[in-house]
Amino acid sequence: MKRLLTFLLITGLLTSCVSKFAKIQKSKDTQYKLKMAEQFYAKKKYNLAQQLFEDVFPYIKGTSQFEDVYYKFAYCSYYDKDYLNAENLFKTFVETFPNSAKAEECEYMRAYSYFRQSPKVELDQTNTNKTIGLMQAFINTHPTSERAKEASKIMDLCREKLETKEYKSAELYYNLGYYKAAAINFTTVSENFPDSKKSDEYKLLVIKSYFKYAEMSIEEKQQERYEKVISECVDFLERFKDSKYSAEAERYKNLSNNYIKNLKNEQTKKAA
Repeated sequence: MKRLLTFLLITGLLTSCVSKFAKIQKSKDTQYKLKMAEQFYAKKKYNLAQQLFEDVFPYIKGTSQFEDVYYKFAYCSYYDKDYLNAENLFKTFVETFPNSAKAEECEYMRAYSYFRQSPKVELDQTNTNKTIGLMQAFINTHPTSERAKEASKIMDLCREKLETKEYKSAELYYNLGYYKAAAINFTTVSENFPDSKKSDEYKLLVIKSYFKYAEMSIEEKQQERYEKVISECVDFLERFKDSKYSAEAERYKNLSNNYIKNLKNEQTKKAA
């Protein structure tokens, strides 16, 4: 019985709220609807506020009220986590009110809305790349802005995500035993993110992948492929002299030299 009463009470309250909102929407008093929209906005009932803001647009467009209303209208989508629509609304705000004191903020929020749409590492990173482009454009346009530092941090986070995605792709090739593809992809990661803290680690993975590739090759191809390993090791030791992986790179270099010597000895024996 208690559950039934609770259900009926909740249903009654919801019906009452819907009925009250319907009456507000039907009102022809623009300022009243605007006042109620502001109240809903203040109470964080963004969906209701946005509907009323949109209703009054035709009547306040071109007036001094329109800018502030459109600003809040855009934020309604953002606060409701409709980031796709929010991005478009912030963009439209900047285009409609380019001289507004809020234009810089909305330009930043447009880029930030893309950032909020950036998915997990494993998924397509189109929105991550768009975030980087828009944040860079924001920094270029507003280099002295207080938000420029935050924009730079967000770009770093986006680059880390892109770096991780490329690394995982290369790692998958390695784990599946496609060592040549792994070597090429680890090289790409290293080249695309030259300032990464893991640059030496990526280079070592290039060496390991080419070494595995050489090991699995037919005898006629092994010398050439071990020479490739040696070349990568020499490059590593020149570029990363203080790396904790230097000893390992040196080991792969020595192993490859020894394999080449053994191959040459075997070829000499066969020729004799």
